[in-house]
Amino acid sequence: MNDRAGEIAVSTKGPGLYDITDEVCSWLRGKGDGVLVLMIRHTSASLLIQENADPDVQSDLRAFFDRLVPPSDRAEMAYLRHTSEGPDDMPAHIKAAMMPVSLSIPVTDGRPVLGVWQGVYLFEHRSGPHLRCVALSFLGNG
Repeated sequence: MNDRAGEIAVSTKGPGLYDITDEVCSWLRGKGDGVLVLMIRHTSASLLIQENADPDVQSDLRAFFDRLVPPSDRAEMAYLRHTSEGPDDMPAHIKAAMMPVSLSIPVTDGRPVLGVWQGVYLFEHRSGPHLRCVALSFLGNG
């Protein structure tokens, strides 16, 4: 890939929000002004810009989505047909369909223009560990 496109690999250990802000900032260093586009290259995880000050926000978000879309082995999810990859798989696809899989972030002087309490997160929806890839593309004058 060239200096305007790249990839971040993120090892996850199961469901939850993984802060990738530092990796994003490191990749952007020296790129100037423009727009960063990120896209997760998976169908069972998402990307979010979310509060980075209180870890309760991340655990509450996870609890909310787990309650909203429980595993397929629960009685209320018996209507699901895609169950061959485990009870967490189809619910993970549903969660990823509800949340962003790509983000666009303005960049000034090689730094993402985020609010003071904002971070960039990969939201893992599957139960087991995974290696997730986030594609990055910089559009700008850097």
